[in-house]
Parts: sequence; C-alpha cells; structure tokens
Amino acid sequence: MPEQIQKKMANLVEDLRDKGPIRSEWPNFSKLGEDRYHCHLAYKWVACWSCEKKSVRIEVYYAGSRENAPY
Repeated sequence: MPEQIQKKMANLVEDLRDKGPIRSEWPNFSKLGEDRYHCHLAYKWVACWSCEKKSVRIEVYYAGSRENAPY
C-alpha cells in the first residue's frame, strides 16, 4: 500500500477509535452486513471493519486493494 494511502488508513483508524464504527463522512462508506462496514481510502484501496453491538472493540479485518476485498 502506498505511503499516502497508509496515512489515510491511520486517519481512519483514529476516526474509528475516537468516533465509533459509523463513518459516513469517508468515501463510499457502507454497511456490508450486520456489524460490518467498509469505505474507500482511494479509488483502488479499501478498508473493512466490524464492531459487535454494545462493544467498544472495532476490528479492521481488511485494508488493501479493492480487487481482493472480502465483500
């Protein structure tokens, strides 16, 4: 992942930590299923995360190319 995209990923992780799993201000944010979400870091790069209801733990389970994303 290019350095610029890694910086965006770090910003997303900070937003998830500070604001929670619903990050509709990020490009192409959407719910993938129950407690699973994703957004685009750039046209080619995405991040996917999950958060169980009533939990403070958010798990980023994928960050990489759109072509290999698990959705």
